[in-house]
Amino acid sequence: MKRMNPRWKSPPMWPLGVASRQPCPRESALRRAAISGNVLALPPFYVPTGRSVRVFICANPDDTEAERNALKEHVYPKLRDFCRENYGTEFQVVDLYWGIAPEEWDSPELQRLRMKLLEECLKTSDGPCFVGLIGEKYGSIRVPGEVESAEFEMILDAAVEAGLDTRILEEWYCRDENSVPPAYYLKPKAEMLKNYQNSMESNSIAKSKNDKAWRAVSEEIKKIFRTSVLQLQEKGTMKSGQAKKFLCSALEDELDFALGKQTPAFLKKCVCYIRKISNFDRFAKLPEMARYMDIVVSADGVMRNQEAYERLLKVRDEFIPTVVAASNLRVYSSVTHCDMKFGYSQEVESHYVEGLCKQFYEDMVDIIQATVQQNFDTETDPLYDEIIQHLSLCKTFSSFFVYNSEASDIVQEYLYHSKGGRITPLVVYGGPCTGKTLLLAEVAKQAYSWLQKEMGPETDPVIIVRFIGSTDFSTDLRTLLQSICEQIAINYRCLIHFLPNKIQEMRELLVNLLGESSFHRPLVIILDALEQLADVDEARKLWWLPVHLPHTVRIVVSTLPNKHGILQKLHCLIHDEDAYVELMQRDRRACSQTLKLQLLSVKRKVTSGQQIYVNEAMAKCTLPMFVNLIYREVVHWRSHKDVDDKSLSSTVHESIEQLFYTTENKLGSHFVCRALGYITMARAGLTELELEDILSLDNSVLGDIIVSSNLKSPLRISYDFIASLKEELEGYLVEHQVHNVTLMAWANRHLHLIAQKLYLSNEEDVHQMHSLLAEYFLGAWAGGRKKIFHCDNNHFASLNISHHRNPHHQQSLHGHDKASADKHSYDRQTPEQPWVFQCNLLEPDIFFVNHRKMMELTYHLTRSGRTDDLMYGVIMNFSWLYTMIKIGQFDKALSDIDLAYSFTQEKELKFLATMLRSIKLKVTKNPASLSAELQQRLLPVVTSLPKLRHLLLECDKDGPKYCSIVPLHSSMDVTYSPERLPLCSSYMQIVEILPTLAPNIVIVALKDGSVSTWDVESRQLMRQIDTARSVVLGIRLTSDEKYLVVATTKNTLLIYDNHKSCLLSEVEVKGSKNCGITGGVAFINGFTLSSHHALAWLEASKDVNVIDLLYGWPLYQFHCWYEVTCVQCSPDGMYAFCGQYLNTTTIFHLGSGDKLATMTSEFSGGFVKSILILDTIHQMVMIDNEGSLSVWNTKDITNTKLMEDYDCRGDETEVVGIELSEDQRSILICKARSIEVLDTKIWKMAEKFKAKRSEKFVAAVLSKNSQSIIASMENTSSIFVWRRDSGQCMASLIEISGAIVKLIKSTHHNLLLSVASSGVLSVWDIDIITAMSNIDKTGKPIRSLQLSGREDFVYTMDGSEVIHKWNYSTGFIEMVFKHEGLVENCVLTTSGDLMVTSDDKSSQYIWNTTTGENIFRINGQRISQLLITHNDQFVVSLCEQNASRVWRLATGHKVCNILVTLQHALITTANTFLVGTNMNKLLAVSLWSGSVSKKFICDDGITIVNFKLVPDSPDYVVFISSTETVFIWSVADESVCRRVQLPSNFLKNLEDFQISPNGKFGIVSKGDENINVLDLHSGKLRLVHAAGIIWRQNLSRDGRYLVYICFQNCDEDDDAGVVSSLIVMRLADGKSIGTCSLYKTATYLCLSQRALNIIVGFEDGSIGTYTVVDRVDAALKIKIATSNSRQIVNNASQKVRPKCSTNAFKTIADCVWRESTEVFSRDSPINVSDSGEPESTTPTKKT
Repeated sequence: MKRMNPRWKSPPMWPLGVASRQPCPRESALRRAAISGNVLALPPFYVPTGRSVRVFICANPDDTEAERNALKEHVYPKLRDFCRENYGTEFQVVDLYWGIAPEEWDSPELQRLRMKLLEECLKTSDGPCFVGLIGEKYGSIRVPGEVESAEFEMILDAAVEAGLDTRILEEWYCRDENSVPPAYYLKPKAEMLKNYQNSMESNSIAKSKNDKAWRAVSEEIKKIFRTSVLQLQEKGTMKSGQAKKFLCSALEDELDFALGKQTPAFLKKCVCYIRKISNFDRFAKLPEMARYMDIVVSADGVMRNQEAYERLLKVRDEFIPTVVAASNLRVYSSVTHCDMKFGYSQEVESHYVEGLCKQFYEDMVDIIQATVQQNFDTETDPLYDEIIQHLSLCKTFSSFFVYNSEASDIVQEYLYHSKGGRITPLVVYGGPCTGKTLLLAEVAKQAYSWLQKEMGPETDPVIIVRFIGSTDFSTDLRTLLQSICEQIAINYRCLIHFLPNKIQEMRELLVNLLGESSFHRPLVIILDALEQLADVDEARKLWWLPVHLPHTVRIVVSTLPNKHGILQKLHCLIHDEDAYVELMQRDRRACSQTLKLQLLSVKRKVTSGQQIYVNEAMAKCTLPMFVNLIYREVVHWRSHKDVDDKSLSSTVHESIEQLFYTTENKLGSHFVCRALGYITMARAGLTELELEDILSLDNSVLGDIIVSSNLKSPLRISYDFIASLKEELEGYLVEHQVHNVTLMAWANRHLHLIAQKLYLSNEEDVHQMHSLLAEYFLGAWAGGRKKIFHCDNNHFASLNISHHRNPHHQQSLHGHDKASADKHSYDRQTPEQPWVFQCNLLEPDIFFVNHRKMMELTYHLTRSGRTDDLMYGVIMNFSWLYTMIKIGQFDKALSDIDLAYSFTQEKELKFLATMLRSIKLKVTKNPASLSAELQQRLLPVVTSLPKLRHLLLECDKDGPKYCSIVPLHSSMDVTYSPERLPLCSSYMQIVEILPTLAPNIVIVALKDGSVSTWDVESRQLMRQIDTARSVVLGIRLTSDEKYLVVATTKNTLLIYDNHKSCLLSEVEVKGSKNCGITGGVAFINGFTLSSHHALAWLEASKDVNVIDLLYGWPLYQFHCWYEVTCVQCSPDGMYAFCGQYLNTTTIFHLGSGDKLATMTSEFSGGFVKSILILDTIHQMVMIDNEGSLSVWNTKDITNTKLMEDYDCRGDETEVVGIELSEDQRSILICKARSIEVLDTKIWKMAEKFKAKRSEKFVAAVLSKNSQSIIASMENTSSIFVWRRDSGQCMASLIEISGAIVKLIKSTHHNLLLSVASSGVLSVWDIDIITAMSNIDKTGKPIRSLQLSGREDFVYTMDGSEVIHKWNYSTGFIEMVFKHEGLVENCVLTTSGDLMVTSDDKSSQYIWNTTTGENIFRINGQRISQLLITHNDQFVVSLCEQNASRVWRLATGHKVCNILVTLQHALITTANTFLVGTNMNKLLAVSLWSGSVSKKFICDDGITIVNFKLVPDSPDYVVFISSTETVFIWSVADESVCRRVQLPSNFLKNLEDFQISPNGKFGIVSKGDENINVLDLHSGKLRLVHAAGIIWRQNLSRDGRYLVYICFQNCDEDDDAGVVSSLIVMRLADGKSIGTCSLYKTATYLCLSQRALNIIVGFEDGSIGTYTVVDRVDAALKIKIATSNSRQIVNNASQKVRPKCSTNAFKTIADCVWRESTEVFSRDSPINVSDSGEPESTTPTKKT
């Protein structure tokens, strides 16, 4: 075994590919042949990945109609689903009679097509292939389509001799000399019956006449042939074999072909169902019985045709039993009894049909399971799939190679071994349609045998072929080289541990691998169409192509001569002219000879007169494809056909168009247009069944080919349309294998381009077709969902129903519309389209990928503009994401998300892509953890990014299949990095930055006079305006972004068309007469825009210039009382509010220029800093430079009234920013030293935040819901997020570009733009920043927690003076209980209504947890442990220094004292004893007397390490001693029941000890990587390996699961950020059923007592809650759906965070404990409602 250079460290592209393991000698010979490229070794119909089950239905069409309809409607769809789910393959039934008019049943064309498809089914079906339905009818003989002239003339003579009228034969049959030998053919029905079509009658009447005429003609023809042939047979002139084709029915012919001369093994795949009807002759005269038997109408009446009956008996009762006797053919025979009165009635038939359907389904499933193999190769082995795709193309293309040209001899000679000389690649080049691909396919097919013949039979060549551009992997250079390297490596048994990252190293690896070839195993690489390589990694420069080859390597490439300069580059690389083979137009004579041979191979020729026109056409073009197209045309010529110089086209292009037009004439223009359109627009082509499904969904196609009388469910087109289309375009519409399926696609790009031009030129149709394909791959009409049928054809004009209605819309129809829709809705029988086909629901990781949906859906959704379906049907679909990761397509999934984002601009998609990139390594390593990883990250942000809700619910639905841990509330901090764009070297150069309506576009003005429009995401400059002549003072955009206005130091406003960046006008801004600054020029002080006006004013000016933006001229000046400081326009653009010095504001009418009102605030010392318009409540707010504000009522704009004054002059600092919240409920005023938030309802300060003494605020903004403040501080590079309700700083986001000097809020998309001192612009999403403040934290590590009995609240202790009450479902802190000292102990009653706590100040507190009231306080003793009895009646307060006490919770009175000191005490479930340890003793103290009732004393020097009560057996205690012995001790008997000795040194690092509820086993953890399961009955110890070093573990209440937190014992990059892992193990099988990464340090782990819920406390004071949903216990899934965290996600009204209340302790104690007494401060100290149990005066004593 060779090893290649292992220095490359990149993971392989093929995650589970063949190159990751050595080739196994047991691999099938066919697989080995495929990998080594031996095409000829693959059987003719062997397609390793593209096989399907194809079943041919052989039957008489009329007497089996009910059976075939029932099977079609009820059985075939189920079998299709069965095959897709269990084998990843298609189930297709070929029943050419279904959907065909009865008049066409005996059409010669149909019968010929049936025999052709029967042969295909027998050869290609992967499972069952033939089903015979045989009844009491033999069927009529067929109308011959073509008869050799000698036979025909012999029959004609016999007919004359028999006295028959032969005029009809002479009229309908015509001699054709083009047939070899000459033959008579039946003229087309349409041609012969055209007289009826030309009548003035309606179409339906004409059709009826035609059908009647044809029936008469066909019966007469059959009669003449039958009589004549029988006569000739009697004379011995015609042999029986020769006569059989004229005398037997289609049924006998098909049965004989399918079952005769077949092997027993083959016949296992065939089934026959025989239906006999007893007493049938008795009912022969009933008219409806004619359907079920052959009849003869005579003078005596209607009677059974005895001749036909005898032939039927011969087939049914002789031929089939003979086959059965020699094989295992399944035959079912049933006898049906007629109804005594009605004969073979519908009821009798229905009963038979029902039984047949059941038996048919069972037989098909049985044969499929016995014959079809589950082939997971292509699911787990993308390299093998890639090889197969190219081999299938190779076989297809080589089958069309008919020209043994000089070029193939040159290539063959090149492949042979040469002893000397330099070996270079061979280049085949030529123009389009010269046959390069066909030549290379033929070379690839023959190369193996050529080399074996030349070099000896022991030679084992390796042939690698790639048709570049035909697959995704072959288009990109990196993946092309990678797949070639892997295929070489597997063939030469080289192990490649890692594939290189760099493309240059990949080329180096290829060169090294070429050296592995040998004389015994020569290597041939064939690359077709180099020009199809994507221009990535400079692929088209061909630097990667090895030019100097080892002597046993050959490389053959092909290219177009004038595409991308590839041939010129090859000439630069390869100088030897002998290395080039040019394919040119061939010699005309050679082409004529080829054409002649092709025609003779199908027994055809052309007449000498026709040959003249063929020669003329070939004189114009002799390209191989052109010759082939001529063949396709002339093969249908008849000798009497009029041919002229226009019959053949002169170019390939025209010939292809002619081929398409001919097909349209035969099959219908609209059908062909849509069918070829769908095939062309699909990414990789369509399967036969897909095309049939899609055309059945297309109402316009159905309306064209289905008559109104045939409208019934299932509504589908008949398969013969698809079969005829394939036959007409054979050789041009080719089949190739892609991901497990056989697709129909165009043979070359020329055909594709012409089809695109002809059938996809109408944009509206193309959009509609893409939409229908998207619906199909979404499964919108699957599962019996009916689609409305509507068409504009005359048949259906009365159905006034909307076209292409969506299933979701259909549900919303009401009343008459719904009834009408139901009436005209039909099941189209399209299949469900899951992302994966699940073989076994209990093994979710064993599946077949729905590659067709993967490949096509996103493509068609984007092209049809269905962005909602793209978001929710694909991107937000957990199954899609999981499947993509599972099959190694993570990067493809990311590119699809990026594509969807580019279409929708939804920020949720951008967040999702960023989030997935951060967990890429983790989930690719362990895909099962995907749902938990997503849920942890989605839960904190889903209220801010609501469209992620869909993905969260998808995770809930499908995630538990793979990971049983489901986060209910996540406290994970959101990791977030903004988009960054470097603008300049320093912020000093930036004048202004404007956000726009597009989230990724900003406009930036710099001091150098440039105004640039940037795309922040791509960092691309989109447009630039240069105003270099003057310095820019500021820029503004109108609300509709039509105009961009730039203010300059020249006191001009430049008005630009924003979208075209062209200057519209330049307007000068003038000041008032006394304007000016002493000793200098006054510049523009400010300007603002309304919808149609610009308003600008100069420094120290009292005038405001109003400019019309449309025309670019000044309208008028507003004259104010004082110097203008700011201007604000009303949202409707009608009024301008001009703020001035002395806190004065004047209102002007923008339309007329009139002055309407002037207002002056009583704080008149400063100037107006900002004006806010509260248009919803008709108020205007003036804010001065000191932050004081006055509120004015502007309902009457000419008579404004002062409403409120808010004085804020006490603060010396200036205002740096003002913001009105989106709902106009809050105003934020940011000053350098403080931030104030005002409530506009009451005009009072709601919150005030002060900066530290040395700090200053730069800017501050409100979040969208105004619940958080986002601010930046001077000289810091962080953005801080404060919660308004608590004042807590929830997040600090680091800006790596430097100190933040400016914040700009974009209200359009809730974005925040920050500018760093380094001149870098960062764009932050406020929604995501806000999500960070949604997580409640106490700020200190959680030390312990208690869960209420109802499991609705969690109470946490963090070593501080407070206990926090959390809502379990939402994760919000709802209440804080404040103590005098540091809290040390906390216990809850069963109901959770009361809480008892103790602190380090020797106080105990009783709290009402609902109201938060401290209802009782006890002082006097410091408590070491608190316990409450299980009936909630008594509290045990253990002290280390003084006597411990048992006291009544209801009154506070003492029950008894406990004088012994106990540690780690527990109360037995019967509330009888308090069990605890004291040095080397285990004591059971009576709760009634306080005395020691039972005890166990260890020997001297031995201590008790740990003990536990057995939950289900309250009288038993399990404890471990320091001698490493486990004891089971009975408290009642004071005896040791069992003793188990542990291994020596086992307890050296004992950390935890858990006991199962039944006491059968214990779980011991020692702080290492092992879980020790101790069987307490047998003493056996079982080791289970954990995922890392165990920190904490907990056993579930029922003992079924072990939950533990462990630290990863690795330092890999993929675990960056992961602190530890939360893992759930199922103890029954030791399997880890769920893993969830923890990204914070866990400080406490707790499990709930009822449902298996997990609560984890973290170092930062937050908690995370999780539930376990083991799919073995599916009922637990209800927990997720009903959890409040999901309800909040679904119910917008619950998003509001509840107000957190703080409850203080009582300052005066109600009771003081002394040595052994207590002193109460009042008579009735406490009144507590009991928990429902009867009150007792003392603890219960066990008798």
